[in-house]
Amino acid sequence: MDIHETVHPPKMAAEDNKAEPAGEGELDRFAIIVRIDLVPGNRPRFAELIGENARSSVRDEPGCRRFDVLAPREGGDRVVLYEVYDDRTAFEAHLQTPHFAAFRDAATAIIAGQTIEEFDLADNAAG
Repeated sequence: MDIHETVHPPKMAAEDNKAEPAGEGELDRFAIIVRIDLVPGNRPRFAELIGENARSSVRDEPGCRRFDVLAPREGGDRVVLYEVYDDRTAFEAHLQTPHFAAFRDAATAIIAGQTIEEFDLADNAAG
């Protein structure tokens, strides 16, 4: 996965019991931004690990609506994650998944530090 890749699930039909109709309830969603400083030289390995976690999250978790992995254009050993969940409960369920546990166990040694900010989704211009 390219470290700049955006991973998000397709919009689901209203009859699909895994999701609400597109647009409804979006402003009640829970979002996080995770700023990660990597141990120098580990961005390629981290990109592999976070890519699998991101794809598994949007594919396998009904409450995960978006999982973006961002990296500065100038390079370096920083990464930012932007994740959107139906609510805090969906985020907490994400933290209990096997794919997150595998990511955490493999990536811990290459993460020098991180900060996590929590948000309520206030507006979604993308619809």
